[in-house]
Amino acid sequence: MKLIVCESQKDLGTKSAVHAAELINEAIAEKGFARILLSTGASQFPFFDEFVNCDIDWAKVEMFHLDEYVGISETHPASFNCYLTNRFVKKVNPGKYHLIDGTKAPEETIAYLTKLLDESPVDVGLIGIGENAHIAFNDPPADFNDKNAYKVVTLAERCLEQQIGEGWFKDKDECFKQAISMTCDRIMQCKHIISVVPYKVKAEAIYNTFANDITPDIPATLLKKHADTTVYVDPDSAALLTNQLIAEYSN
Repeated sequence: MKLIVCESQKDLGTKSAVHAAELINEAIAEKGFARILLSTGASQFPFFDEFVNCDIDWAKVEMFHLDEYVGISETHPASFNCYLTNRFVKKVNPGKYHLIDGTKAPEETIAYLTKLLDESPVDVGLIGIGENAHIAFNDPPADFNDKNAYKVVTLAERCLEQQIGEGWFKDKDECFKQAISMTCDRIMQCKHIISVVPYKVKAEAIYNTFANDITPDIPATLLKKHADTTVYVDPDSAALLTNQLIAEYSN
């Protein structure tokens, strides 16, 4: 796992988007198309601001995404379906995209997405890291051994607090308590992983991820096992990292 400490949120957005574009263009050059996996949330704003303006043949890109609340309408402002429609799909018009419909029966949605994912590997996965170090909605202690592509999860208290803190919901009563989430094992099957993690509220999660061995109690530590993961942080999210950790993971 490689760490890149950026000068600012803008720098983080630019560098991570350029990196993602390079990998996508390599896949398109090699086989004529690219499959990508996108994450959402406030932490991904700097990335999407730059990513949608990258020089990519979007008609040759197929998009999946990590998770969605069970029972949420695609028109709800907190819906990840809505998020990606407005911040990505409408901006670039990808050749194919598969948005998770939170109003459908989860088992049907999971079966449908699994069939599609099994057709070909995902080339580039954009995997955020939550305040509790979750990846997708795999809250601690995460199941690293689940071989399904997606599953229904019940969200942890810290996860719900993050959604409220980011302004998606007013309080816990408004929050959706369950979600369809890609599993840890399927995330790890992406050929390349880029993790964009800005903001001070992520500093603890970033420190815990880099300072600890792989453990389900800190789900993002699993990314250390991946052959090509790059984590982009800004000065705020890197605030707790020691010089030793930065040097160890920046090489």
